[in-house]
Amino acid sequence: MNKAELAQKIADKVGITKAQAEEAMNTFTDIAVDTMKAGGEVVLTGFGTFSARARKGREGINPRDPAQKITIPTVVVAKFKAGKNLKDALKGKEEKKEQSKPAESAQVTESAS
Repeated sequence: MNKAELAQKIADKVGITKAQAEEAMNTFTDIAVDTMKAGGEVVLTGFGTFSARARKGREGINPRDPAQKITIPTVVVAKFKAGKNLKDALKGKEEKKEQSKPAESAQVTESAS
């Protein structure tokens, strides 16, 4: 799915225009990039966490001349850590989770009494 397709799906689901959905997505990406540049994280509970991490510099081998060593500098890279709900959905645990919720809440109610 590309950006235009995502914007159309958001527009259809929320009931806004595609242009409004694209503007919202652009605003989100701008805010997320600015936050990560400043060293912060963007946490979408259940979905995941976007952050920026420094990857340490190291010595590498020149692919054109394997005998030659090269220095790879330290670089800041984007990182995404998937949240529990996303992981469970991809594993197919979505249905099991919904079925176990009432039982869990019943146990909490019983133990609280």
